[in-house]
Amino acid sequence: MAVISGNNVFSHVMMGAADLEASVNFYDAVLGALGINNLGPFGNGWVLYGRDKPAFIVARPGNGEAPTSNGMTIGFAGATTGEVDAFHAAGLAAGGTDEGAPGARSHLPGAYAAYLRDPAGNKICSYTFTDGN
Repeated sequence: MAVISGNNVFSHVMMGAADLEASVNFYDAVLGALGINNLGPFGNGWVLYGRDKPAFIVARPGNGEAPTSNGMTIGFAGATTGEVDAFHAAGLAAGGTDEGAPGARSHLPGAYAAYLRDPAGNKICSYTFTDGN
């Protein structure tokens, strides 16, 4: 049985954190709004997230340097536009910054998304797809 899961696309995603506590508070809020759970700490400074097994990890960079992710965005699936809205609101309340308010996106039919920067400056988003109405 696999210990980590990326829906057979990737094994996992690891996000660097400069302030692990601030990042965990942020990800508990935004991922909790999407029904994704904090599965607890692992090893030295890793925190695992997933629905039933880890797929997303927040950790201090192993080399001790500042996390960097310019040009990278990680998208989390929202089941409804309400979840995407809750994701964005939770992120702002938990110390994130706005990178794109919730709303329709014209580049894909029916796309509805919201973008945030986490406390370390990493860019994340949540997407769902509607029937376009």
